[in-house]
Amino acid sequence: MQKVPMTVQGHAALEAELKHLKSVERPEIIQAIAVAREHGDLSENAEYHTAKEKQGFIEGRIKELESKLTLAQVIDVTRMSGSSVKFGATVTIVNEDTDEQATYQIVGEDEASVREGKISITSPVARAMISREVGDTFEVAAPGGSKGYEILDVTFT
Repeated sequence: MQKVPMTVQGHAALEAELKHLKSVERPEIIQAIAVAREHGDLSENAEYHTAKEKQGFIEGRIKELESKLTLAQVIDVTRMSGSSVKFGATVTIVNEDTDEQATYQIVGEDEASVREGKISITSPVARAMISREVGDTFEVAAPGGSKGYEILDVTFT
């Protein structure tokens, strides 16, 4: 199987979620199922069916997180350097048409959050930036047509 790149912070967040699901959510739902069983007839017991449904979701998420953590290739961005864009880089770009600037860190798929300025390595913008350097231009195909950008800065923090 192919390894999935992930920052140290992203890996820690997934581990924290997994720990919470196993140590808090799973025991709570087991208790809720036990309480619902005590109410009698399970065929008409909405509490029981809701708890079982939630248990299925929790168990599915636990398996998903365990799989992602197994396949993770954890990359410490603070140990990286260079002038070209690669995984973990924080890149400042400018839209060539509007002069609007934006700064993004290129992260793994599970870490991406545009609100936090983090874009997935698999996103069209990130893919177009990879291996480019400060001063280079690139285009990204968008629904409204191609948009041109220039790279202003590349840092690793």
